Amino acid sequence: MIYHVAKTGDNHNCGSEEAPFLTIQKAAEAAWPGDTVVVHEGEYREWVRPVRGGISDSCRITYMAARGERVVIKGSERVDWWERIPEGETVWKAVLPDSMFGDWNPYRRTVWGDWVVDPRDYEVHLGEVYLNGKSFYEAQSLEDVLHPRKRQFSAHETWMNRRERILEQEMTIYQWYCKPEENQVIVYANFHGADPNRETVEVNVRKCCFFPEVTGCGYITVRGFELSQAASPWAPPTAAQFGLIGPNWSKGWLIEENRIHDAKCSGVCLGKEVSTGDNEFTKRGFKPGYQYQLEAVFRARQQGWDKEHVGSHTVRHNVIYSCGQNGIVGHLGCIFSEIYENEIFDIAKKHEYYGHEIAGIKLHAAIDVQIVNNYIHDCSLGTWLDWQAQGTRVGRNVYWGNDRDLMVEVTHGPYLVDNNIFTSPFSLVNAAQGGAYVHNLICGFIQHYPVLDRATPYHFPHSTEILGTAVVYGADDRWYQNIFLGGEEDGVDYG
Repeated sequence: MIYHVAKTGDNHNCGSEEAPFLTIQKAAEAAWPGDTVVVHEGEYREWVRPVRGGISDSCRITYMAARGERVVIKGSERVDWWERIPEGETVWKAVLPDSMFGDWNPYRRTVWGDWVVDPRDYEVHLGEVYLNGKSFYEAQSLEDVLHPRKRQFSAHETWMNRRERILEQEMTIYQWYCKPEENQVIVYANFHGADPNRETVEVNVRKCCFFPEVTGCGYITVRGFELSQAASPWAPPTAAQFGLIGPNWSKGWLIEENRIHDAKCSGVCLGKEVSTGDNEFTKRGFKPGYQYQLEAVFRARQQGWDKEHVGSHTVRHNVIYSCGQNGIVGHLGCIFSEIYENEIFDIAKKHEYYGHEIAGIKLHAAIDVQIVNNYIHDCSLGTWLDWQAQGTRVGRNVYWGNDRDLMVEVTHGPYLVDNNIFTSPFSLVNAAQGGAYVHNLICGFIQHYPVLDRATPYHFPHSTEILGTAVVYGADDRWYQNIFLGGEEDGVDYG
């Protein structure tokens, strides 16, 4: 069965090409394994929550944009009832009722959770304000909106590109500020001469754009869409991980040929669900964070974390950009997946917040994952493989203009890094062992160190079954036929 969705449709229709549905969600409720949902041109402001998936790779549920038509799924709503405030000629306010958001109001929620480090003395909300598609910066006070000043950056400036930081400090920053009140939130924004009621001004209101609320909706294809402007929350490996789009603990998704951008935190999420832990370190703090993460691995294994039920996703031919935390994130749920021929850029470059889970691609437990033929540039960190990167390949990727290109941490291998071009001044962080580095062009410096203060799991080959845990002693790597283009900076290791 082929269902059609169009902006001229009606959800009382049958979903045929002549009588299409109005919303993608209505088609999702109608679709069964083997069906295809064709979405026609227009903006669809909804969170698509598939209620079922396919049953095999050859019997999927496919969601696709109609050929040659631009289909945009947005987590935002347009706001055109701004009022100019008397205190500032270019500052406007809009009153957003709580009824606009349902049970997820991003202007009452903050970037919060395990391994969030900065800021400490003020809050960064999950909300955003966009002017003609460009996101603003959240101000710390209404005074900052009324009188813009050079941004004050966090103590973690070392993650920032120096040239970019200087340019950003010199420019006039578009800023917004929110004031939650009973049953409503007041948002103030400085539009610097633009009339927000004539331009396209949007605020994000939904957590996700395409993400099932239930687990186990496997074998779904999402093809050819533009997905943007979602209030996705901070996604550490010890939380229920959400992204702008993702499979929510299922198997066999194919995410291809999409433009994915402007997630508050993560764009594509291949990660874990809630039952194995949700920010327990931040909520309770009875044990170190890595101990909660270790428990999550063992709990997941008891609850069916294996190749038969989870992972084996394909993320290919997408353009992923302008996300605050990650382009692609995933703990446990990314196993046996393929990530190839994507362009990923402008990840975590606003520097509104900082934590230890930020990268263009950030994966934990990337067992037998293939990261191949991607172009990853202008990110705070290009790719970060953390814990249990076993049987993982990072091959034939081009890294350019990142603060750091590749980091592999507290993993025992074996893993393969081959035929990559690392062009950034800081090329590699190797806090692991069991890696083979083969035929790479490495233009920057390398940092290498053991990690002796925490033991992490390793597995039987090509399996999620846990063989044991150990600390990382390091120095057990193989280096074959790499080209090192070193520098002359004292105290820095090149090659």
